[in-house]
Amino acid sequence: MTHPISTYLDSLKKKLATGVATEHTYRGTLAALFEAMEVSVRAINEPSRVACGAPDLVILQGDFKVGHVEAKDIGASLDMAEKSDQLKRYRLALENLILTDYLEFRWYVDGSPRRTVRLAKPDARGQLQLEPDGRKHLEGLLKDFLAHEPQPISTPRELAERMARLTHLIRDVIVNAFESERASELLKGWRRAFAQVLIPDLDQPENLGQFADMFAQTLSYGLFSARIMHQAGEFHRYTAKYSIPRTNPFLRDFFSYITGPQLSDEPYGGFVDDLIQVLAMADMHAILSDFGRTTRQDDPMMHFYETFLAAYDPKLKERRGVYYTPMPVVSFIVRSVDELLKSRFGLSQGLADTTRLPDGTHKVLVLDPAVGTATFLYAVIDLIRDEFMARNDAGMWSGYVREHLLKRIFGFEIMMAPYAVAHFKLALQLAGHDLDLPEKQRARWSYDFQADDRIQVYLTNTLEVLPEDMQGLYGPMQFVAEEAKAADEVKQDKPIMVVLGNPPYSVSSANKSEFIEELMDTYKEAVRDERNIQPLSDDYIKFIRFAHDRIERTGSGIVAMITNHVFLSGLIHRGMREELLRSFDEIFILNLHGNSLIGEIAPENTKDENVFDIRQGVSIFFLFKSGMRFEKAKVKYLDFWGSRVDKYKELTVNDISSRKWKNLSPEAPYYLLINQDKSLADEYNTFIEVTNIVNMFSMGITTGRDLCQ
Repeated sequence: MTHPISTYLDSLKKKLATGVATEHTYRGTLAALFEAMEVSVRAINEPSRVACGAPDLVILQGDFKVGHVEAKDIGASLDMAEKSDQLKRYRLALENLILTDYLEFRWYVDGSPRRTVRLAKPDARGQLQLEPDGRKHLEGLLKDFLAHEPQPISTPRELAERMARLTHLIRDVIVNAFESERASELLKGWRRAFAQVLIPDLDQPENLGQFADMFAQTLSYGLFSARIMHQAGEFHRYTAKYSIPRTNPFLRDFFSYITGPQLSDEPYGGFVDDLIQVLAMADMHAILSDFGRTTRQDDPMMHFYETFLAAYDPKLKERRGVYYTPMPVVSFIVRSVDELLKSRFGLSQGLADTTRLPDGTHKVLVLDPAVGTATFLYAVIDLIRDEFMARNDAGMWSGYVREHLLKRIFGFEIMMAPYAVAHFKLALQLAGHDLDLPEKQRARWSYDFQADDRIQVYLTNTLEVLPEDMQGLYGPMQFVAEEAKAADEVKQDKPIMVVLGNPPYSVSSANKSEFIEELMDTYKEAVRDERNIQPLSDDYIKFIRFAHDRIERTGSGIVAMITNHVFLSGLIHRGMREELLRSFDEIFILNLHGNSLIGEIAPENTKDENVFDIRQGVSIFFLFKSGMRFEKAKVKYLDFWGSRVDKYKELTVNDISSRKWKNLSPEAPYYLLINQDKSLADEYNTFIEVTNIVNMFSMGITTGRDLCQ
């Protein structure tokens, strides 16, 4: 019987002799070689996927994907191919890969060269000449390639990086599918849905990459959610959709729609199967072992997302300002809101309060309008559960979660990956996975979600409301629209009492809907005729205006946020400050400084650091409205200078009630919300002047979307 490699070489010679053979001509011969090496091997060559940027061959043993093969034409430079962006991404993402020109075979494992073998060389006449021992060495390489077994993944960093690299390949294939006009109706439908309901103009050519990012990350983090929740048995495409937490109906619908038989026909489908295989190989017990079981100054899930994004696209991480929000900051805000509810509203249970309004709605409804990965909502739940645990009241916990907690906390998020993370992080928390307790004790604090329960974090654009003509939708648009409609009910109808969080910063805001622009008119009215009012269009200002409006329509409540601190003194923000002073009864401002854009220096010339890894200074503020009418708000102010570590320590041990606040008296025409002590006058005059220059020039850069919330 002729040896498979000899058969392969003879076939190559015949095709080469025709004089018209191309790279594609030899693919069938190469596939036949792999299949001849072992009976159980299948080599899949799908031209439609290859045309969209997938490797030339996928090698399977049974249902297990052994590896991939990327082939170049005979005579092509493999050295040049190795340097291409495509090969670099393949080597990073695909654990077991061969690059070949049909004569030379380069084998990579986890991106590193493992072995190179040359079978033959063309001679001066173009005839193929067998290399000494070439057949023997190639046989060994192919057998080892086929015998390769992936190593289990046991660390969060390794899994995040592997997921990120495969997700990037999915993204690239989606972009290529649209650019080559090979995108399926399914993909086109999702793009139309996201454009109509979430992000205007997402269906325009210049925004193709943004759509591909959203879609690829939805697939990736949806599968990650499913893997976390998967209980037992084999994890694959068909079991994944049933493992999506039922607390997230949108994601369940998405996967029911996307992971059906049609996935096999999608150009990115092969990489989705790779991703599923990576997740199936992951030791989720080890990966989740640190979830929440720290000093609560950390957020392992956020670090996972940061690691993922850094590996997925470092420039995207920088562009979107994805920086970890320190838990001391979050904890200070949440504990202070709890204190304000008790001291200003007389609600003795604070954030845990179960008081209902006459119509049966809970009084203390909490919303994070830029929820990110739900760090603020996580901290709210943590604080409430700690109070139950202090009373050793585990028997009441499940009933409280079902009847009160799930009905009172809300979050909005426009980005797919953090949206998915928010859902499974809160689901894991309520299931008790974050408690460092023996299994039996932890089970007492585990909430068993019912079929109709959902975590009320919604995929939506906070700064838009849906048009009224969203009727009769079908396919993917139906699922996206239903999610957005549910969010709109919270935006417009629920009597939200607490709005908290860390909104995005971006002076070049893409959020220009009629809804938010009408609200912004109030802040802009006083400066409408001035030369540059662009800083008032920064996203963080729009989120403050949204929160302002929500509390005004409720009639009373609290806004608690950490944001860019430019609005405290920017001259163009004076109308905004006047409106805040007019609407609220009491304003607390903790200026955390850290503005390296203007070189802020602490009063004693000591080092001043930001609490984030950003250049723009920040402040925490609380806006309190009792429902009674006051002529102008009382303003409490505190400067907080120093090192990052010192700021963290102070935020950890204090809340709004334990600090001595300075009374401010903001006056027309500027209504400055900063310290006006004589000793600091010169510094603040410089601060105000430079801040306005920064507004015009530097703030065009997105300086800090805190997705780790």
